[in-house]
Amino acid sequence: MIKRFPFLIIIVLLISYSCKNAAKNEKLVEPKTSKKTEKPLATIADVEKGIHNYITQKTKGEGGYFTIADDTLNLKLRLVRVHTEYLSVLKKGSYFACVDLADVSGDVYDVDFFLEGTTNQMEVTKTTLHKLNGKPFYTWKQNKKDKTWFTVPTNRADNTLLGVIEGEDQFEFFYTISLPKITSPARLWLPIPQSDDFQTITIKSIVSPIELQTITESKFGNKIGFAELNSTHSEKTIELAYDVIRKEKGPYEAPQPSINALNSSPLLPTGGRFQEIADSVLFGKENDNNLVKARALYDYVIETVRYAKQGKYGTGDANFACDSKSGNCTEFHSLFISLAKSAGIPARFAIGAAIPANRDEGGTDGYHCWAEFFAEGKWWPIDISEANKYSALATYYFGHHPANRIELSRGRDLVVQPSPSSGTIPFFAYPILEMNGIESKVKTRFSFKR
Repeated sequence: MIKRFPFLIIIVLLISYSCKNAAKNEKLVEPKTSKKTEKPLATIADVEKGIHNYITQKTKGEGGYFTIADDTLNLKLRLVRVHTEYLSVLKKGSYFACVDLADVSGDVYDVDFFLEGTTNQMEVTKTTLHKLNGKPFYTWKQNKKDKTWFTVPTNRADNTLLGVIEGEDQFEFFYTISLPKITSPARLWLPIPQSDDFQTITIKSIVSPIELQTITESKFGNKIGFAELNSTHSEKTIELAYDVIRKEKGPYEAPQPSINALNSSPLLPTGGRFQEIADSVLFGKENDNNLVKARALYDYVIETVRYAKQGKYGTGDANFACDSKSGNCTEFHSLFISLAKSAGIPARFAIGAAIPANRDEGGTDGYHCWAEFFAEGKWWPIDISEANKYSALATYYFGHHPANRIELSRGRDLVVQPSPSSGTIPFFAYPILEMNGIESKVKTRFSFKR
């Protein structure tokens, strides 16, 4: 989310819900500070309570939803979180609050509220839609001469340079394997991407010295290419080319997952310290819905884990993420999944590749993974490591995956037959090659062309 300036606490402004109606700049003068400052009658805690009470009461009167409606909008919203870092006491009897609310369609609105009243009775006087999925309808700018702040209306922000393509993307995707020297009987497994509601996959070509047998993984239904190799396949190249049409992914309705969706595994443990962390993060939110809880856990991982490829990163081990507070996308999402499951929120993992948004061909930066959690009758896609990199997109990535990516497989601890000697596959993006039961590294390159 774009950082608000500290002077926001003095601003009283109503912006139209539409970007068109926000065409005029509004200017506000920064008040002179008095040497004698009165202790405010209300505290930040009072403002948080006030906005919570307002949303709760309005929700009860609107069939379970917080509604915002005008000539062009009719939004039915549910509370995601209150931005406690932006709650402000403007002056005696005047307050500011910022809240994230999710629409039934899955869009997340950043809404600014101005309130007036006493510590025990606050009424909202102005409501402004500030952002949609992390993109501002307006922003704040300071006049260097007189130090006043004013609003600058914006069009929907173009996030291409931050790696996001919305709507739909089409590209060719090339999965290229360079086999090493094979000195003994070997076996090879590689993921085969599948079509679903958000991606259409067509095999364009397969260039391979061997015939790949397609097997189905039993737990999540992934398709896997399997082959037995010998010395004649040494240092050969295998390339699979796909035509991909990918849609931007938002929250989508699905049946309630079974209790098995909360199961623990060696790399995604639940309970113990993960239960303790989840309970600590969610303290005071015990009666909130799972959407609110998931957002709190999402924020905790963003704030706690540093994106760094060091140590045992890339193993997808929630314990490592918890200990080191660092890792790549596998650590971010493994920690979230362990925390979510410990809090009783079904969550799952998927992996593939992110396709660069600002160019039309070339290689990708290896694999990329993401997650989903279940709340309010929907699976909500999230990408915590990208939100960690680009704070302006933290709201977008809570409920969205951009169109410029391809999913290669989903789930963790995959069970296949024939099985690698190591047993289950922790997660599956790169090929697995075994010679005499010992895994060997395989040089793999992902590339694309629009």
